Amino acid sequence: MSIDPRVALQSLTAALEEHLAAASARRGEGDPTVEAAFFAVADAFEVYEDALYESFSEVTPLQVFDDEDEEEDDDEEALKSVDD
Repeated sequence: MSIDPRVALQSLTAALEEHLAAASARRGEGDPTVEAAFFAVADAFEVYEDALYESFSEVTPLQVFDDEDEEEDDDEEALKSVDD
């Protein structure tokens, strides 16, 4: 079952708007509302990208990073420092 990319885009746009609202009303560092909105954007983006690819064999120039990606980047930076 495929999702219409237009519907997925509307969901992504709504998630971005919710993230903006949560960020502007942030109640301190680690606000769970902001964190939930952050993950909602990431999830909505992945659904949109999948729908776009499935329907049109197209992707966006964007990428969602997870904690593993950040750890790999940190490891690469540490290796560069050692080599220099």
